[in-house]
Amino acid sequence: MGEKVYNVLFLCTGNSARSILAESILNRIGKGRFRGYSAGSHPKWAVHPLAIDLLKSIDMPIEGLRSKSWDEFAQPGAPEMDFVFTVCDNAAGEVCPFWPGSPVTSHWGVPDPAAVEGDARTRRNAFRTAYRQLESRIRLFTILDVKKVDWLGLKRKVDEIGKAK
Repeated sequence: MGEKVYNVLFLCTGNSARSILAESILNRIGKGRFRGYSAGSHPKWAVHPLAIDLLKSIDMPIEGLRSKSWDEFAQPGAPEMDFVFTVCDNAAGEVCPFWPGSPVTSHWGVPDPAAVEGDARTRRNAFRTAYRQLESRIRLFTILDVKKVDWLGLKRKVDEIGKAK
């Protein structure tokens, strides 16, 4: 029997940029140990084109990425989450659905690159900045020895990671 694969849900309001980037990053970096998902409280129903362009340009997985409601993960038969991270301040303040199994939760706020205005270069740079911040946190997260830390210890550690720049 293989090692447990931990399910991680990244939440944002629109599920078009930050949570999508985080899902892709975790599915590459955490392959075999973690499985990333993303959702939004008020999904845009489309992934931001600059998020897809960035992921493609650095050869990150984009297959299956789609904007979806967090309600999808609160339904019977949905994957049970071990961790749930909000990546935007709006979603952190909303009342989340009940997540079966008491997942470890934390807020990993990242500025919204989709909200940045300006020329194409400025907007692309905002997506790269968000990507780097999420990648840094996800790398720290994936090196945690999840099996050897109790729930409160994991909560403390993922909260610390969420404060990393």
